Amino acid sequence: MLYPDTWYSRTLRDAQTRPALSGVDEADVIIVGGGFAGLTTALELTHAGKRVIVLEAERVGFGASGRNGGIVSAAFSGGDEAIRARVGPEAARALHRLSIEGVERLRATIRDLKIEDAVTGEGLLSLRRFDRADDLKRHAADFARDFGYEMTYLDRDALSKHLVSARYFHALNDPGSFHIHPLNTLRAIAAELERLGGRIFEASAATGHNLSGPVKRISTETGQAEAPAVVFATGGYTGPLAPKLKRAILPIATYLTMSEAAPDLLASAIRTRASMYDDRRAGDYYRLVEGGRRLLWGGRITTRAASPGGIVRQLRREMVGAFPQLEGLKIELAWSGLMGYARHLMPQVGQMAPGVWHITAFGGHGLNTTAIAGKVLAEAMLGESDRIRLFAPFGLDWAGGPLGLVAAQLTYWKLQAQDRWRER
Repeated sequence: MLYPDTWYSRTLRDAQTRPALSGVDEADVIIVGGGFAGLTTALELTHAGKRVIVLEAERVGFGASGRNGGIVSAAFSGGDEAIRARVGPEAARALHRLSIEGVERLRATIRDLKIEDAVTGEGLLSLRRFDRADDLKRHAADFARDFGYEMTYLDRDALSKHLVSARYFHALNDPGSFHIHPLNTLRAIAAELERLGGRIFEASAATGHNLSGPVKRISTETGQAEAPAVVFATGGYTGPLAPKLKRAILPIATYLTMSEAAPDLLASAIRTRASMYDDRRAGDYYRLVEGGRRLLWGGRITTRAASPGGIVRQLRREMVGAFPQLEGLKIELAWSGLMGYARHLMPQVGQMAPGVWHITAFGGHGLNTTAIAGKVLAEAMLGESDRIRLFAPFGLDWAGGPLGLVAAQLTYWKLQAQDRWRER
């Protein structure tokens, strides 16, 4: 099988495989990692005339890029207050402008490349599970004032037109967000990169390197790539080859389920083609796909592989808790993937050494963040802008190793308890 068994791999349009690297090959830039971050950076550099080689250990989009929730929205996982506290209000606003730009860049890429069936729905409802709305209204007003970005507050009556559920009290409707089939989208980007002259080698895990001289060398089992610059874009699958990067990443597993086809039953609960994300700090996200025929439901994180059956039961319990009318809905498929998280919960984009760059830690941010981070990194490598400095305060902080994973799991459980207490 080309990919892990997911709804995305089952509905894959392009099943092309690519050869492994063989012998010695030269380029201007080597990119290690064939996910959204790596391929977006590669495409930007190729547009600028650079010769690019992408090395992917498995297949394009094999990791989290090809099996995530597919939400594209203007936000960072770090949260508004934490970002402002770290960088100040002016830089925080600049980062949010980047996030909004990332949404439009990915939308434009899908439009320009005419990627069929990439967009599966428009809009995002951020749902509130307890009765307080002043901060939601303030957030919408701030975004309208600072960025000209319009979101609409929905009270319970207005929300009932979208969702038939007693669980939610308030919501923000963000019509500028959308959701996609990430694997089909990414593979179309890969095809465009190759059309422009970029080269992608699959089944080509990086096994060694020499990064000290003016010419960097990355070795695989069957070949060697050489270039003046290297970009590591390995996310939650970062291995020991880049120890400075590995020590700064927490590989966190997240989980998704896909329902049977039941359009009439689903229409009794969900009357929108927007995606949903609840306000829990350890929250769930879900959306209808296939024109309303199936429900994709995601949530939960663990720092080690968990029993799929146990996770499915937990996610199903959340689904039925929100929509009791879906009690009879069957779950046909479940899967997981590793996302890369930093301790500061922000992307890590920068330069580790002369000619050696990194772009990683996109867990929880939405796919717009990889789109704009790849653009910003390419601008820095080409000397076109210094926008990459906005990510400088979010460096390669040590994630804590095994103890960091333990701390992350304990923090998640703490957030779950706080969510339950807040809702009571």
